[in-house]
Amino acid sequence: VQLQASGGGLVQPGGSLRLSCAASGSILGISAMAWYRQAPGKQRELVSRIGSGGSMYYADSVNGRFTISSDNAKNTVYLQMDSLKSEDTAVYYCYALAKVTSQPSKFRDYWGQGTLVTVSS
Repeated sequence: VQLQASGGGLVQPGGSLRLSCAASGSILGISAMAWYRQAPGKQRELVSRIGSGGSMYYADSVNGRFTISSDNAKNTVYLQMDSLKSEDTAVYYCYALAKVTSQPSKFRDYWGQGTLVTVSS
């Protein structure tokens, strides 16, 4: 499974960005997709997650400001980020829990390459 993330960039505090991540490959099914982030000198943390049935999770630090959504037909997940703060600056990684044709009975973790979000005036 290949995860291609896009949409990062430089934005001023209070601004908005929308991240996208498309999964491709020999995918049989996706159980969940998520966004993680890693700021300089910090551990990678879960930002938001969406299950195939639509259940959602948000970290406390982004709840009310970020919105996750997905297009299951396109195997794509989005992260709408509003009211951005300097502390949101990080590399954002796309994640998928998926199973592929070569291993139809097992879900595995897959990661994208990361996209940099910089919030600065």
